[in-house]
Amino acid sequence: MIEIFYKDNGQISVSQTETDFANINYNDVLWIDMYLPTGEEKRATEAFLGTTIQSRAQAEEIESSSRYSETEQAIFANTNFLIPGPEEYSMETVSFILKDNILTTLRECPLRSFTDIQRRILAFPKIYESGHIVFVSILEQRIDLDADMVELVSKEIAQYNKKLNLGEDISEDFLIDINQLQDNTMMIRENIVDKQRVISSLLKSAKYPQELLPKLNVLLKDISSLINHTNFSFERLEYLQNTVIGIINLDQNKIMKVFTLVSLMLMPPTLIASFFGMNVSFGGFFAESIWAWVVIVALMLMSFGFIYLIFKRRNMF
Repeated sequence: MIEIFYKDNGQISVSQTETDFANINYNDVLWIDMYLPTGEEKRATEAFLGTTIQSRAQAEEIESSSRYSETEQAIFANTNFLIPGPEEYSMETVSFILKDNILTTLRECPLRSFTDIQRRILAFPKIYESGHIVFVSILEQRIDLDADMVELVSKEIAQYNKKLNLGEDISEDFLIDINQLQDNTMMIRENIVDKQRVISSLLKSAKYPQELLPKLNVLLKDISSLINHTNFSFERLEYLQNTVIGIINLDQNKIMKVFTLVSLMLMPPTLIASFFGMNVSFGGFFAESIWAWVVIVALMLMSFGFIYLIFKRRNMF
């Protein structure tokens, strides 16, 4: 699918077929958005722009530190867009090409930030005069969504912390949920840092319009704030994880303590019963006496009570 946004008598029109390139003035094109493009759509776009467009595999293979490059004609940038799921998040690579005043994007998944910007372009055509402005607007929208995800993670951390303070059931599932939150937080941070690299590179570029640099500086400050927030959230998760592990260890220690004390209390009675249960003749000692078992049971109870009193005085219960 391809969508071509171009200027048309003071308004913005949209074309959804690559054959319309022949009828559109090059200088009127604002944005070419390719979502799961066909081979014909991609080749027509390359011919129209006069440049090569990277495939998805090539964009994903590029190292994170080398995802921005420039040529004499164009700026190439690849960045990840985070997609939240019901349990875990996923990363999708989006390629951006800036040539002259035209922005070209290549993606393989629907993105809310793109949909919102497309609606704004059609509603307020005078604001979006070039592809550079569209690019900055996409980054602004994406960073706002990242901020919402950071806030959502913070609320989830607060909920788990509240459960812990209320003494609700702490189990392995609780630890697994915390670990999943840690993974999500790390992915959010990685996603934000990836955009920080792109914006920092744009600020150093001589090809990017100087009038848009103040907006990029504001975005960079917002990103720094989000990175600090994600770091704080990760520290809270580590503290929460350590607390849960400590509580689980305490509960296990209590159980082991009970088993140990019971074993120690039963050792003297067991010794007495074993002594008199041996297959050895004791002569006249309790021989054929009807009170023999009464005396033995009494000795066992006395030894049990004696050990119990010792443990009780030492506050071992």
